[in-house]
Amino acid sequence: MSAPFPNPEIIGTFHQFGFFGIPYQVLRPAGQKNNEWQVEIEIPESGERLEYGLKDVLNDPEAK
Repeated sequence: MSAPFPNPEIIGTFHQFGFFGIPYQVLRPAGQKNNEWQVEIEIPESGERLEYGLKDVLNDPEAK
């Protein structure tokens, strides 16, 4: 049995890659890879969706 997603409050929020990066939206948990949570994100600028590490999201600033 897998553990519940630890940060449900980030679903739907917008962040950006670093302080000067492009924004992205956190869409949903995408499971665990190598014991680390991944989330599905979407980059509104391009419509691209990809998996991104939860710890990376938590280190990225919220989009302005």
